[in-house]
Amino acid sequence: MGPLNLPRKVSVLGSTGSVGVSTLDLLEKAGVEVEVAALAAGRNAERLAEQARRWRPELAVIQDESKLPELRDRLRGTGIAVAAGASAVLEAASADAQWVMSAIVGFAGLAPTLTAARTGAVIALANKESLICAGPALLRAAKLAGGTVIPVDSEHSAIFQVFAPANAAQVSRLILTASGGPFRTWSREQMARATPEQALAHPNWSMGAKISIDSATMMNKGLEVIEAAYLFAMEPARVDVLIHPQSIVHSLVEYADGSTLAQLGPPDMRTPIACAFAWPDRLPWPAERLNLAKVGPLSFDEPDLERFPALRLAKEALLAGGAAPAILNAADEVAVAAFLDRRIGFLDIAGVVAETLERMDRTQTGAQSDDVLEAARAADATARRVADEVVSALMAQA
Repeated sequence: MGPLNLPRKVSVLGSTGSVGVSTLDLLEKAGVEVEVAALAAGRNAERLAEQARRWRPELAVIQDESKLPELRDRLRGTGIAVAAGASAVLEAASADAQWVMSAIVGFAGLAPTLTAARTGAVIALANKESLICAGPALLRAAKLAGGTVIPVDSEHSAIFQVFAPANAAQVSRLILTASGGPFRTWSREQMARATPEQALAHPNWSMGAKISIDSATMMNKGLEVIEAAYLFAMEPARVDVLIHPQSIVHSLVEYADGSTLAQLGPPDMRTPIACAFAWPDRLPWPAERLNLAKVGPLSFDEPDLERFPALRLAKEALLAGGAAPAILNAADEVAVAAFLDRRIGFLDIAGVVAETLERMDRTQTGAQSDDVLEAARAADATARRVADEVVSALMAQA
């Protein structure tokens, strides 16, 4: 293998979350020599300080301004610049970097991702909301700046690796695989009694709380359908989902001649991160190798939209277009938070999302602004208010 053309200067937005930690762990294990321009985190000042002392970024940013004194104290004498707040996160996103990991969870990641895209850097995208709420605008901004967006979600990374852009017209379908989550075989009656602890216990992946609950409801797969349609300019009807409990086949691309190409590997987020970091090269690192003989049989099933209505709701939002995907996403964030706080039941999550979509004008909300970020914020804020009202009504009925 010849010399690799790897990024020399990187930033990690959301460095203390599961994807951010995996990113820095990958760089460590691969032994790559990089300069870190910026690290940004939400509120874990202790872990951010540890990362900053190891990687020596030019700037370390904490979103939660109340954590700034702690971060300053922990990094005193290092010469590392520290800052806090939303504007500081945008400063970190605009730092001079060739490669930016966008892993801030939730709607809060949209503005930093758009900011990073406008620098012309390669954006390793792990923030779903950036595509859900402003996918076309984000992809256009990256292209105009001379950069690109490479997906980090294992499913979209799998498609990215076997999707030949030159042959896009010959693609019949994109097929996203889903583990089915912890409730894959549960009845609706069982799921009605599910606790947050049970919903957080994903069988294959180690993820944050929000993503874990989305996996349990299959909303994560619905959001991924929307992302795939935007990322690969694919009609909604040509993006499908299969349940694959083993999480070995990460997604598939079906071509017009009947060939179906798939990407396989053990469930490890560091693999798609490595792909995004080195593409079009491959980064050697001590990854677990796939042993199909040891894995044994691989199984696939159609998703049950009656037991997991969130997937249907996401497809409907994609077809509706306009602000509907942003409304869907905001309502889901509110509903998941309410479930984790034990204010509503597990099955109520999809119900809150459905009711919020029904109450709002899907195509017009947020469209009053020509600024994509302001339009997304307007849709998000209104949807959160409506979803909160729906949650309150459910609690009053309990």
